[in-house]
Amino acid sequence: MSGLSQVIFSIRKPTLVLSVVAGGVILTSCASVPSAESTNQALPKAQINNQLADTAARSALTEVSETTSTTAQAAQLTRSPQQLIKKALITLIVDSVDKSIDAVSQIISQQQGDLIKLEEQQPKNESARHTATIQLRIPQNLLEPTLEKLTKLGSVQSRNITAVDVGDQIVDIQARLSNLRITESNLQKIMDRAGSVRDVLSVAKELSNVRQSIEQIDAQLKNLQNQVAYSTITLNIEAAVSGNAPQRTFGSQMQSAWNNSTHSLAEFTFGLVKMGIWLAVYSPYLLILAAASYGLTRWRRNNAQRSVSIPESGHSDRLD
Repeated sequence: MSGLSQVIFSIRKPTLVLSVVAGGVILTSCASVPSAESTNQALPKAQINNQLADTAARSALTEVSETTSTTAQAAQLTRSPQQLIKKALITLIVDSVDKSIDAVSQIISQQQGDLIKLEEQQPKNESARHTATIQLRIPQNLLEPTLEKLTKLGSVQSRNITAVDVGDQIVDIQARLSNLRITESNLQKIMDRAGSVRDVLSVAKELSNVRQSIEQIDAQLKNLQNQVAYSTITLNIEAAVSGNAPQRTFGSQMQSAWNNSTHSLAEFTFGLVKMGIWLAVYSPYLLILAAASYGLTRWRRNNAQRSVSIPESGHSDRLD
């Protein structure tokens, strides 16, 4: 806004200066006229000169007031509406987290939004809760309808909405960007008129710095405008857990026992199959060990039989 007022004042300034100069010239010319008249006529001339000076001053003040009024009107015209960055945080207690995640995906698709993040934590034991955190972006004009649909998925535990006005920041960035682009155009003109290589290189360096600043500020502006256009919703979902767990029925207990037994049988069978695979792989070594053990056993038996037969033969010879 201050830049616009300076521009308008710079346009009105020559007119103001001319008015003041004109008043001074009139006063000088009137003062330089020879006083040939009587003393009674000198007083009206002085009054006329004072009236001329007052007229010039009023004209200058009128132009200043017109400049101020024009500046205020231009400021009102260029004042942008509120640019709000909105964020919402909701915590819901639901019956089924899986069904709620599917419902949220459908709502995102209907509201033309985007899924940013999904974190799901399965319960590790019976007392733990099944939880999930979903972060999504929704067009700002569809924020309220989206929140209404999300709150219908379960019981609202907490709800928080924040809004930050970045309108002044956006206007400031736009003004800086406009000034930098004007500087870029002027540097380009100077570069086209530069004669020596040294001047060309110097202007090219400055032009590169200005363009780099333009890119950075333009990225900041687009980021702010994107945050204004799309609101962020963080949804925490928790499964409902009752204080006292209900008693299991006989049928559920039998079903659980059957499932556990079949699971145990499957694990036992799988273990036998694994053991058979290991034995098949190491069967050559097992055969070698079995052959060596059998040979050692036969050798010991043969030695034992020989030791028994030798004493018996010697005893029969003595009898003869």
